[in-house]
Amino acid sequence: MSNPIRKLAGQTAIYGLSSIVGRLLNYLLVPLYTYKFTNASDYGVVSELYAWVAFLVILLTFGMETTYFRFRREEKNEATVFSNAMMILTGINVLFFCCILIFHQDIANALLFQEHPEYIILLGSIVVLDAVSALPLARLRAEEKAMRFAAINFASIFINIGLNLIFMFLLFDPKEPELGVVYILLANLISSAIKPLFLYKDFISFQPQIDKKLIRGMLLYSAPLVIAGFAGIINETLDRILLKHILYNRSDPSSLIYAEAQVGIYSACYKLAMLVTIIIQAFRYAAEPFFFSQYKAENKDHLYAKIMDYFVGFLCLVFLGVTLNIDILKHFIQNEAYWAGLGVVPILLLANIFLGVYYNQSIWYKLSNKTKFGAIISICGAILTICINVLFIPDFGYWASAWATFTVYAFQMILSYFLGQRHYPIPYNILKFLLYLGSSIILFAIFSKIDFEITWLNLMTKNIGVLLFLICFFIIEKPFKKVVYSKFEHGEKI
Repeated sequence: MSNPIRKLAGQTAIYGLSSIVGRLLNYLLVPLYTYKFTNASDYGVVSELYAWVAFLVILLTFGMETTYFRFRREEKNEATVFSNAMMILTGINVLFFCCILIFHQDIANALLFQEHPEYIILLGSIVVLDAVSALPLARLRAEEKAMRFAAINFASIFINIGLNLIFMFLLFDPKEPELGVVYILLANLISSAIKPLFLYKDFISFQPQIDKKLIRGMLLYSAPLVIAGFAGIINETLDRILLKHILYNRSDPSSLIYAEAQVGIYSACYKLAMLVTIIIQAFRYAAEPFFFSQYKAENKDHLYAKIMDYFVGFLCLVFLGVTLNIDILKHFIQNEAYWAGLGVVPILLLANIFLGVYYNQSIWYKLSNKTKFGAIISICGAILTICINVLFIPDFGYWASAWATFTVYAFQMILSYFLGQRHYPIPYNILKFLLYLGSSIILFAIFSKIDFEITWLNLMTKNIGVLLFLICFFIIEKPFKKVVYSKFEHGEKI
């Protein structure tokens, strides 16, 4: 019998190849943007626009990926499930795009982009293409066609990067930074259009099969997921939007440049903390269908708990790797004007570890059909996010946003754990979680204080902290490796 953890790790690696490498390649655009956009305010415009993309993707995919996984497992006819989910998705996106075409100027005015309504049309086109491609890509994941999934994403990524390089190096004029924003959006639009082209068979073979009962069940299942996802995006990206609109003083038009610059600095430094988020995304691509496939396994709960141990340990290792090498990694941001925000990176890294744990835990309400709890947790987090940002941004700027992210993700993680133990208990090892998290923070506190004038000596000494954590992780986990594999193979509890 194949080992389920090994299988998950393998699939995560393949999905992660397209997700991690893709994100890393896209991150290579950050040095390009921060180099070309000499004013942080111009990069702030790009960051805010993509913050809105995150909201729209949640709304326009309408939780159909998870819903498809859920109903595919229970319904006998997969084609019927896919067809009805696709009809829901298509209807939502057609309606949305019509609204964009009609009201794009009004939307631009509300977002303080009144002179650039083209931003809104381009942005709307991008998210619609990504949304309608989401379900066929989810089908590939369900069918465990990870290589094809990765190939499609790679094609889109490389086209996006190639067009960015062409546009920004050959066509961009620093005197007209607003055209640089258009070039970035246009490159993204073309790369997004590649996905439905690769998935054309799914679109051509798609035949509407209306099952009112099934559609109703799907909508009831997905609605709380959409609310949870939407509230979750508030926690992830609303701070960039609020930074601009709170710091902007309407009586002083020049303050818009300052507000957008703060968004640009915060967003650029946030990129250094996003390595944890990339890993989380790669893990989620593989884990969600995997967890559903293990639903009837005898040892599923212990399997979920063991996966959590490895997951937390690895994220804490990444936290140390980034924070203790920040003096090197900061050069990823080409313009030193952006370095003013580097102090928020450790805070955001820890926050994203909490987010990863929460996402891992969220399987309890998805498996138990209690998705309303996901919505409740995310809504509570969203309210807390808005309150902290609104109250403290005027005095503390992006530092308030960083601490809001940390507080909210910690709150969601803790709340989800206690609700999960009550409604769908999974025997997570809390002691191990505290050990990994606590030791990584202590090692960071100790080794981050080291500051030699010789760069290579400084680098080597600080990375001793990373090595010490790695040794501790293997000491704790490796002695149980053979026992765990053996028990899984024989159907015993861990």
